[in-house]
Amino acid sequence: MSKRIPQPTTPPHEKAFLVGVDLYQHKSFLALEDSLAELALLADTSGLDVAGELTQKLDRPHVKTYIGPGKVDELKMLVEETRAQVVIFDDELSPRHQRELQEALGRNVRVLDRTALILDIFAQHAHTKEGMLQVELAQYEYYLPRLTGQWTHLERQAGGGGGRSGATGGVGLRGPGETQLEVDKRAIRRQIAHLKKELEKVSAHRQRYRAQRKRSRVPTVALVGYTNAGKSTLLNKLTKSDVYVADQLFATLDPTTRRVELPGGYQALMTDTVGFIQKLPTTLIEAFHATLEEILEADLLLHVVDISHPNALNQFNAVQQTLDELGAQRIPIVTALNKMDRLRDPQNARAVVERYPKAAAISSLKGSGIPELLHLIQAELYETYTPIHVRLPYQQGALISLFHEAGQVERVEHGRGGVVMQGRIPGRLVAQFIGWEVAGKHRQLEEEL
Repeated sequence: MSKRIPQPTTPPHEKAFLVGVDLYQHKSFLALEDSLAELALLADTSGLDVAGELTQKLDRPHVKTYIGPGKVDELKMLVEETRAQVVIFDDELSPRHQRELQEALGRNVRVLDRTALILDIFAQHAHTKEGMLQVELAQYEYYLPRLTGQWTHLERQAGGGGGRSGATGGVGLRGPGETQLEVDKRAIRRQIAHLKKELEKVSAHRQRYRAQRKRSRVPTVALVGYTNAGKSTLLNKLTKSDVYVADQLFATLDPTTRRVELPGGYQALMTDTVGFIQKLPTTLIEAFHATLEEILEADLLLHVVDISHPNALNQFNAVQQTLDELGAQRIPIVTALNKMDRLRDPQNARAVVERYPKAAAISSLKGSGIPELLHLIQAELYETYTPIHVRLPYQQGALISLFHEAGQVERVEHGRGGVVMQGRIPGRLVAQFIGWEVAGKHRQLEEEL
């Protein structure tokens, strides 16, 4: 009788217990239960199984443990009952909160927050050198203030493997009177400085590439939207390409640019960007600056909204807030209300379009509504003119010429340092004049010319 060869098995997922706090002081775009549902999706994307959740309403976070002492005891009991190995808080914890909770729950349970979970997902999904550098930098900056006396060898953890950026890393010789913790922090600060220099090179390369694209006079469209709204699927449909697509949060991190044909023989370059999410960690926004520049340098933003999601409007507002924080208010926006095929009554749902500015109802999967969307993009880029009032130094001769060639000039005033121009320009050119606008209290600059 032949022996049965044992088959390899997939190791069981770790169990995670979720904790959400409804703070009176801080209201997010999503209700607590919806925010926890999103946290559960993040945990699933990270490879964790959710074992349960605990919530509490508070005026403000508890000074030591974020949740109240009684809730900490309850949490400890529930974690033991469910045998959860990880506890994840829906908000970012301060280093003290994390330290006190870790001590209360014991060494066998890891305490994470939403930021750490998103960083873990980014580490799994970053595949290009740029993406890996960005994630590694964000991880180091997040963990630096959270270091304790026990060295956690972050140079092996950050970015899913450390050392990938070429830095020597490691811990150097200890100076007189230095503790191990001080040496560890100094080593991490050196690594952070190295990563920032590497990303500056990436940013410079992107800037040269964007300058090349602008010289070609082909406008660029940046796809933005809440994570898992269907941006990559739409990019594939519009450009007939094969960008990686998965039905999970943050499936793609690295920007991809493709050419798209517009009605009337026009063309545009379309770039997919990292998805947004409520409570997007500041460390990630800072670390992904080179990638997010693609948004700020775009001629048009195409905001993709999952209209089938019960919190579509809240997600729309969360993205708009992030765009405002990035400084993208002046860039024209077209909205694609995606996943119409998932709605029970798409005909009635089309009335929703009226709630969104410059919107088209589409299904990127089925292809419905795509011609209308392309016409909307073409009109915004080539037919819609935006009022503008700028002060341009004479050194910006290219922009002055561009205004005269492509715009409708209503007023020109020459002065000592430059020229004030007022009129209208095509929507696709607005981004190139950002930073030169004359508005409000700055109108006095005109008098100095």
